[in-house]
Amino acid sequence: MSRLRLQSVGARLSLALLVVVAGALAVVYLIVVPSLEERLINSRIRQVERVAQQATDSWRFEVPGNPQGFAVGFASVSNTRVTIFYSDGPPLSLSVQGDGPTGLPVGDIAHDPLALDVARTFNNESRVVNRAGREYAEAAQVIAPGIIVLVSTPLDESLATVELVKRRIVSAGVIALAAALLVGYLAASVFARRIRRLERAADRIAGGRFDEPVVDNSKDQLGQLARAFDRMRERLAQLERARREFIANASHELRTPLFSLGGHLELLTDEELDEPTRREFLVRMREQVERLTKLAEELLDLSRLDAGHLNLERAPVDLGRVAELLLEEFEPVARSSEHTLELSVNGEVPALGDEQRVLQIGRALVENALRHTPPGTVVRIKTARNDGQAALAVEDNGPGIPAEHVPHVFERFYRSDGTLASGSGLGLAIARELAEVMEGEIDLESKPGRTVFRVWLPTASLSG
Repeated sequence: MSRLRLQSVGARLSLALLVVVAGALAVVYLIVVPSLEERLINSRIRQVERVAQQATDSWRFEVPGNPQGFAVGFASVSNTRVTIFYSDGPPLSLSVQGDGPTGLPVGDIAHDPLALDVARTFNNESRVVNRAGREYAEAAQVIAPGIIVLVSTPLDESLATVELVKRRIVSAGVIALAAALLVGYLAASVFARRIRRLERAADRIAGGRFDEPVVDNSKDQLGQLARAFDRMRERLAQLERARREFIANASHELRTPLFSLGGHLELLTDEELDEPTRREFLVRMREQVERLTKLAEELLDLSRLDAGHLNLERAPVDLGRVAELLLEEFEPVARSSEHTLELSVNGEVPALGDEQRVLQIGRALVENALRHTPPGTVVRIKTARNDGQAALAVEDNGPGIPAEHVPHVFERFYRSDGTLASGSGLGLAIARELAEVMEGEIDLESKPGRTVFRVWLPTASLSG
């Protein structure tokens, strides 16, 4: 089916080229042939008009005594047939008084329609006349009362030239159409092969095989489509890796607290424990429940963001107050992990957003700094203003983020290898999407000894 479909595309391309060439040849034929025929006929008519005028002028200058010799002389010089008529009437009739070249049969010339028209109207005329099955270019003039000169020449030679041109155009057209069909078929075959490669690549990608690149180095639209396919392949490969990593991470994140909860419940059920130990077990179980609750909330936030159903309040928020709340919340965590948590706030920094979601973003940034830096690292929570925007920043003096990981830190499910981090890899991704929903953004600046995450939001007036 696929091959038939592609062959149909090739056939259509060939047919399209054939139609274009045939159309071009038809236009040439319809323009050139009539134009050539008209030019040749007009040239003959102008020739006989000149001869007729010359004969008229000569007759009027000096009336010849021998009309026959007069006609033969002009005919031999101009290579035409010159006939002198005397008209009588009524009824109107013409008598031939001179006809040249010598020896031509008078035949139907005595009843020539053009000569009769001129004798009737006394108006000089010239046109194409069909006489005895042949076409002639003729001119007739009144050279004296009752005397008419008719100059005629057959159009056989001119029409033969036109017929020759017609045959040449038709022959050339047939050759051109055959060449167009051959070239179109070959070009369509090449084009169809490229389409088949893209189709096979699409089938591979649809089948979940992303290892083989889609290569087409041409610069035409099909090449651009191939490069777009390859970008899609790379992105799908990244998403597939992220999906697998997320499944592994989520499974681990779920398995660990569930295993811990199961173990503690089994000990609480089967063992006789003293009160301090029992309380310690309950604290550990609460921590694991909180861990599961956080993962569930993150997944729920992602689903709401994707569906566009996350409701946010747009109101003035003091980022300085948010920074203070973050310090209070994470200071015990920082002490337990041997980090130093500092606050750098200079008065009120009003921003427009949802306070709870801004706090959620701040938690993700502070937690990320505490989790990804070694003990002894200083983490600062800061605020700033710049060009109509307000910023909440989290800065640390840790080792920094490797350059190859910087473009990916905000991707969903992404966790860099070789770090001390744990978690689902969703916090920074959710933070960025929340900032964008609030018409803000998060940027990252990282180098050894200094890493800064900043969330920028539109400024607002706290009094308003």
